[in-house]
Amino acid sequence: MPYVKPDAVVENMVQAGANKAKLSVKDLLMRGFLSGALLGFATTLAFTATIQTRMGIVGALVFPVGFAMIVLLGLELVTGNFALIPLAVREGRTTLGELLSNWGWVFVGNLIGGTFYALLFTLTLPPDSEMAQLITKIAETKTLGYARLGSQGMAVVFSKAILCNWMVTLGVVMALTSQSTIGKIAAMWLPILTFFAQGFEHSVVNMFVIPAGMILGAHVSVSEWWLWNQIPVTLGNVIGGLVFTGLALHLTHRKKILVPAGEGAAPVTIGREMAAER
Repeated sequence: MPYVKPDAVVENMVQAGANKAKLSVKDLLMRGFLSGALLGFATTLAFTATIQTRMGIVGALVFPVGFAMIVLLGLELVTGNFALIPLAVREGRTTLGELLSNWGWVFVGNLIGGTFYALLFTLTLPPDSEMAQLITKIAETKTLGYARLGSQGMAVVFSKAILCNWMVTLGVVMALTSQSTIGKIAAMWLPILTFFAQGFEHSVVNMFVIPAGMILGAHVSVSEWWLWNQIPVTLGNVIGGLVFTGLALHLTHRKKILVPAGEGAAPVTIGREMAAER
């Protein structure tokens, strides 16, 4: 399992962000749709394992299968892009407009994929099944549970979202530390297990869980879903991924920055200090 050193990993993060920013809208929507659905599959697998074993940690152990499929297939997860594409913007390899376009279209694709899987999966469940009751309870906890706490609830959900995507984006980065498929899977498994086991808030997972709960009878309105979960969780995920994974690793491991030198000219390599002055 050839190990890739951190400096090379950060270069790969920047390049990945630049490549993702150039994808077409069609690719962003299709890859985002598949990612949203695959995370739905992984979530219901985790719930199944928890129900069967009565141990939440077992569900957390199996949940990363969905994330592994997404990364290995080169699909688009908006939470991962919160860490990668800003680095490409910082080095001048893409633009802020392309960043916002990527985030927006991938978010839509993830949302469609998650809700589509929710529609299909809920059709397989008897309303009184243990799985249906669990999903309904989780959907209400993720919305009404925070709403009952008011401003404190908003602070809690926002903090959980930051912590979540700190780990999720670290999963993206850890996959870059190995050149073998098995090595990538093993490395990315660790932070994804960490976030799921502790019940942190992931915006794309919630694009499945909350709509599924609403379909199954959770007393949650669309406005409560978005106000008390989807919006604050997405914003918290942005901060967790951009600041604590992307920017933090870039600041400490990026020694030289490749700056585009204009059309027809060779790129110029400059020191990190000079880049900061620019």
